[in-house]
Amino acid sequence: MATALFIKRADIVKNTIINGNVDTDKFIQFIKIAQEMHIQNYLGTELYNKISADIIGDSLSGHYLSLVNKYVQPMLIHYAMVDYLPFSAYEVKNGGLFKHRSENSETPAKDEVDFLVQRYRNFADFYTTRFLDHMSFEASSKYPEYYSNSNEDMHPDRNNNFVGWVL
Repeated sequence: MATALFIKRADIVKNTIINGNVDTDKFIQFIKIAQEMHIQNYLGTELYNKISADIIGDSLSGHYLSLVNKYVQPMLIHYAMVDYLPFSAYEVKNGGLFKHRSENSETPAKDEVDFLVQRYRNFADFYTTRFLDHMSFEASSKYPEYYSNSNEDMHPDRNNNFVGWVL
C-alpha cells in the first residue's frame, strides 16, 4: 500500500519553527517516520489504513476529515518535529557526515536542542491527549476501524504517558 502523508509541507512550515526555505527533502522522511511510529500507534492499523486509503483516493470526508484536521494533523506536525530536530544540522554526502553551519550563525548546544525537542514533545502530547479524549467518546459510533484491529495489526494505544526512555 502506498503511503499517503497526512500533512503537507505547508502545514509543518506554518506551524513550526521550520523556515519556508528549508528543502523538503531534509524533513519529509521524518514526517513519514512520525506518522508510521506515533500516529499509527494511536490510530491503530485499521483506522490508519482507512485514512491513508481515503487520502490516496481523494475521498477523505465527514467525521474522518474532521478527525484528521482537528486531531491527527496537529499531533503529526509536532511528532515530526520531535523526530526531525536532533538530525536537522546533519547531512550525509559522498565525503561523509557533515554538520552545517552558516557563516553568521551559532550552532546550538545539545541541551538547547533537547529543550526544543521536549517542547515539541509537550505540544504533541497535548494534541495526543485531545485526540484520545475525543476517541474515548466518539470512536465506537464514528470510527469502527478503531476497534477492528486483529493479529499483527497495531492496536491503538489509548494511553499518553510518555515518561522518557529507560536504558
